[in-house]
Amino acid sequence: MADEKVEIVRSSSSGVVGRARNSTRNAGLVLDSSTRPQPDAFTNSEAFLAGVSSCGVTLIEMHAQETGVPLERMTATIEGVRVPPAPRFSRITMRFELVGVSQAQAEALVETYRQR
Repeated sequence: MADEKVEIVRSSSSGVVGRARNSTRNAGLVLDSSTRPQPDAFTNSEAFLAGVSSCGVTLIEMHAQETGVPLERMTATIEGVRVPPAPRFSRITMRFELVGVSQAQAEALVETYRQR
């Protein structure tokens, strides 16, 4: 289809069990297994959560710019809770902090993210 967007990520062994090299376009990222985290890389679970929260930041920032809302900066903090041995998150919460906008504007911006 003409309107499809295909994104490709390649993951490969790194030579260290529990660590993978990932690449897309000209960018690279090392990810560790969530069961064998090292201090110098995100785990797979952390990368998943970062993808969700960074989507919120970029979507809200771009929407604010497009609609003339004076958002100066923002932070999204996401927390995922898992109960071992289950590999799934049992709960995920996200908190947004927006600077430069009124409470009503902040709520409208966050609602835009929730609706998409």
